[in-house]
Amino acid sequence: MLHPIQAARAAQHRAARAASRIGACHPLTRVLLAAAAVAAAAAWDAGHRVADLHPPRQHHEERAPRA
Repeated sequence: MLHPIQAARAAQHRAARAASRIGACHPLTRVLLAAAAVAAAAAWDAGHRVADLHPPRQHHEERAPRA
């Protein structure tokens, strides 16, 4: 079984991929977004903070400025 943070991150990535490929209003995307919310809530209930799900970026990981 996945760690709650890993499960929440994986669910979020699946939902984001679906949204980018088939659109945010598609029923499958909405189901995946709901699953991501449930996974994030489970991680929160297990004592993990939102910052654990979205760690802050380090300076060397920042994106390059757009031209």
